[in-house]
Amino acid sequence: MRKQIVLLIFIMTISIASFSQSRGVKIGYIDMEYILQNVPDYMEAKSQLEQKAQKWKQEIEAKKNEVTKLKESLKTEKVLLTKELIEEREEEIVFQETELFDYQQKRFGPNGDLILQKAVLSQPIQDQVFTAAQDIAEAKKYDFIFDKSSDLTMLFAAKRFDISDQVVRVITRATKRNQLSKKQLKLEEEKEAKENLEDENPAVADRKKILDDKKAAREQLIAEKRAAAEENKKAVEENRKQLLAEKEAKKKGTVVPEKNEIDSTANEVPGTNNSALKATAPADNSSAITAKQKLAEIKARDLEERKKH
Repeated sequence: MRKQIVLLIFIMTISIASFSQSRGVKIGYIDMEYILQNVPDYMEAKSQLEQKAQKWKQEIEAKKNEVTKLKESLKTEKVLLTKELIEEREEEIVFQETELFDYQQKRFGPNGDLILQKAVLSQPIQDQVFTAAQDIAEAKKYDFIFDKSSDLTMLFAAKRFDISDQVVRVITRATKRNQLSKKQLKLEEEKEAKENLEDENPAVADRKKILDDKKAAREQLIAEKRAAAEENKKAVEENRKQLLAEKEAKKKGTVVPEKNEIDSTANEVPGTNNSALKATAPADNSSAITAKQKLAEIKARDLEERKKH
């Protein structure tokens, strides 16, 4: 605690001295845990280590089951065993429990394999983070860069001072750099310069976001208008076909069903006049007569229409 207070006093002193000069102190911070979670190589190695740890846990569980079986067996057979055999069994159980405890400490203890391999796993990435942070500090004139996840207590940290994403980009691009062609490398450098500009000037990023939102809204509006135009075109075409069919039917003296009638009979037997079948295949004689009368009226009406034309 005393070290933290001394450090804060030192920072405040430096800040006051610097503000009296031409420019203020430029401070940034990183979140090491966030960075590690966003570095693909680290996450892949971490996944492999977790698989190892799961295997160790299964081995420990198997050893526990063996010890439990030995205890249960002794409890069941104790009345049948001699004193020497009982002592021998108890010694075996103690030996197995000691071995189990030692194995647990070896794998998951304070100095166990899991802790050591985590340190070995994270150390190269941490070195890359420190190098990237130093490069960013030199390039962008930072006076101090802190680690948010360290022992230093940060009561408040504004997001605009967080350079964790910049560090992740530097590490990721360094990994990809050897795999890119010259053209791709040039595009990545242009993208990096653009992102650095946005990092330096939040107003640029806000303006870019507003423009992107407007562009997305405009594209959506255009897509909706195109869809509406297609629907309208389709409706006009269907109406034109219906009118042509009706005109052709009048010439031939036949009746063209309305669109809703066509839709309602779409699933009926193809190749037949379903309307005629409905009209000419009634359930009884009276309905048959009525259907014939209606058909005669329709023919008469069509004849009158032809005479008019």
